[in-house]
Amino acid sequence: MILNKILNTASFLIFLLLLSNPNLSAQKIDSDSLLTVIIKDMQTNKNYEKNIERALLGKKIAPAYLDYYLLLGRNYDLLQKKDSARYYYNYYIEKNPDNEDTFNYLINLELEDENYNNAIVTIDQALAKHPGNKNFEQKKLTVFQLQKDRKKEYEYLKTLQVKNPNDDAITQLIFQLESKMKSDRAGINYSYTTFDRKGYGPWHLLGFQYIRERQWGSLIGRINYADRLSSGQSIADGIQYEAESYFFTGKNNYSYVSAAYSSDLVFPKIRLGYSFYQNFKKGWEGDLGLRYLKTQDGTEFNTVVIGLGKYIASYWINLRTFIQKDKQDYYPAVTLTMRYYFDTRFDYVTFTSGYGSSPEERTTLGQFKERISLDSYRLGAGYYRIFNNHYIVGIQLTYNQQEYVQNLTQNELELSLMFQYKF
Repeated sequence: MILNKILNTASFLIFLLLLSNPNLSAQKIDSDSLLTVIIKDMQTNKNYEKNIERALLGKKIAPAYLDYYLLLGRNYDLLQKKDSARYYYNYYIEKNPDNEDTFNYLINLELEDENYNNAIVTIDQALAKHPGNKNFEQKKLTVFQLQKDRKKEYEYLKTLQVKNPNDDAITQLIFQLESKMKSDRAGINYSYTTFDRKGYGPWHLLGFQYIRERQWGSLIGRINYADRLSSGQSIADGIQYEAESYFFTGKNNYSYVSAAYSSDLVFPKIRLGYSFYQNFKKGWEGDLGLRYLKTQDGTEFNTVVIGLGKYIASYWINLRTFIQKDKQDYYPAVTLTMRYYFDTRFDYVTFTSGYGSSPEERTTLGQFKERISLDSYRLGAGYYRIFNNHYIVGIQLTYNQQEYVQNLTQNELELSLMFQYKF
């Protein structure tokens, strides 16, 4: 009974309050209706000048109604009246920093006006309120890219990698950016291959190379020397001249070209190659290419290369298929490569496996014609590291069970050493 009296009294007091201020409910209704009119016009008639008049009236009727400030910012922005738009965006963000869209509008405005420092300030405000927001992180990377400040872009990506160690896309972006940084490297490679056939081998392959990396891509020059021994005597040796280049053809793709020439039996006479690489979202990469090889006796081989790679946290996994033929027959080959990266693209362990012979195997390429139709099974592991940001060393061991004639196999063991100096 007492409770009913209290409720009735409270209802009566609320009724008296509404009667004493009839504009209270009407104001809310009018404000909402006016907002609806403005939003609908922005989507249809796009009469931005009229919408500004309406929003100013709405702001006067309900000065605490923040949506009018946002609509004023949008309409001024769409009319390219950037200073007014900037004022209302900032006012809205100050009062309501939870709205992600307003941050986006203001960031885009600053980017359009090339006010990159202001854009960074706004992005940092947005990230402080919305930490881990992928969109705002991407906006910050975009600013560094527009400023062509690769150092800041790289440092920020490394910061994101620490925060998101399992983000495959960040790892992919870091390696892409590292390959665009200016650097020069000179180095030497050496491979020693032994065979379990009596009186056969060993083989030596020595290579000198110079690598020049710039923002557009890279250029690589090599001179290779090979020497084949049998029963302790050299039976064939020679020199090969080689050039390669990786060059960027777009934001998310690049190409590879190569050419090599030799007049000595231990190498093919001519080797040519081209591949196109496309980076996809979530750390995926695909490649499609062609290889051409001509032996010293004039036999020609054409190869189609299809590859698919994936960054998974600190891992990179790549599967490549080689569809190759001479004048009549097809000979498939496949290679699987897995790398685990530690710090930079120069620091990793690698594991490889494969079947068949392909134009990518430098050590045995001089016997490509004899090996292509025979079975071959390979396993390998390697370790590569950079020291003091200048010295890059690597070691790799590869085992190959190779048919040398039909149904007869030999075991090959190859030890490869690499040293480079990075300028």
